Amino acid sequence: MKLSKLKVALTAGLTAVAISSSVNAAVDFSGKTIEWVIPFSETGGSAKWANFFAPLLSEQLPGKPTVVVKFMPGAGSTKGANWFQEQKHSDGTLLFGTSGSTQFPYLLEDPRVRYEYNDWNAVMASGTGGVAYLNAKDGKKFDGSANNLKGVDFIYGSQGATTLDLVPLLAWKMLGMNVEPVFGIKGRGDGRLMFERGEATIDYQTSSSYIKGSAPLVEAGSAVPMMSWGALDENGNIVRDPTFPEMPSFKEVCEATVGCETSGDDWEAWKAFFISGFAVQKLAFLPAGTPQDVIDTYSKAFDAVRKHPDFAKLAAKHVGKYDVFVGKGAEKALKNATSAPKSAKQNVKAWLKNDYGVDLSK
Repeated sequence: MKLSKLKVALTAGLTAVAISSSVNAAVDFSGKTIEWVIPFSETGGSAKWANFFAPLLSEQLPGKPTVVVKFMPGAGSTKGANWFQEQKHSDGTLLFGTSGSTQFPYLLEDPRVRYEYNDWNAVMASGTGGVAYLNAKDGKKFDGSANNLKGVDFIYGSQGATTLDLVPLLAWKMLGMNVEPVFGIKGRGDGRLMFERGEATIDYQTSSSYIKGSAPLVEAGSAVPMMSWGALDENGNIVRDPTFPEMPSFKEVCEATVGCETSGDDWEAWKAFFISGFAVQKLAFLPAGTPQDVIDTYSKAFDAVRKHPDFAKLAAKHVGKYDVFVGKGAEKALKNATSAPKSAKQNVKAWLKNDYGVDLSK
């Protein structure tokens, strides 16, 4: 009897191992194509971020599948995010990338939002930075403060008031600058093109897009860097961005500008959305219903990417010097990116209503 029970137990155990092994073996993307959907245009920072990681991810996923980046711009990224919300796991070949412009409408309870971050599976997250810059004429007036820029009327190409653009728009307002946004562009790269054509006189780009698209304008003399947004140190203080250590941070420019304060309600609101939008700006997700073994496979692949001996050097050149999070780290990063103090959200909502007529209280 005991032998019989032992035989049954061993058989059950071996069967479980066999099933587990077959599940793990099934996560093989040989001959398949991974579609990485980005809800912005192909000219912005998110495009450069995904295009940088795509071939590296391909090398680390089992079977070395082709990873193709596709674009679904519209409504400041809410169009693509709403679409992704309806997608369910099929074979692990769909990946979705978000940015701060996707997180902010979610945080601010924008009525266009029909997506829920908690339904998705974060497999990678990374921080980034941003740089604001001026045209050559107005750049001559910049002395490390915005004091000489307060009488200038600036034009800025914007994706929308509730997108990641609220960080620069609020920063410029705090500096006392008169910046008029032209809403409706589909990606920050389109804003840069407006700047290049002279249709906009001030611009900002996330780090990856600045490195590739805007730094050449600076080298050519047609753009002048104003400031980076900065970065967070281990104590939560705003310091200079490690990718652009030669540039003053927004905090430094604010401190040098008459009337701009680095304390109080406006500062705390700006800082909260900076943390949500930049410290953990870009995330990669698998859709709802994705099995744990597929999630683990992607997390392991992204972990291998960030640990590659050449990764730091390549990243600094293409997307900047920022942390990459996977596994539990990505889950924690997601929580940080999709939360902000109630007071900060109320302050930003009031500013959006007063300055742009965007009422999110309904």
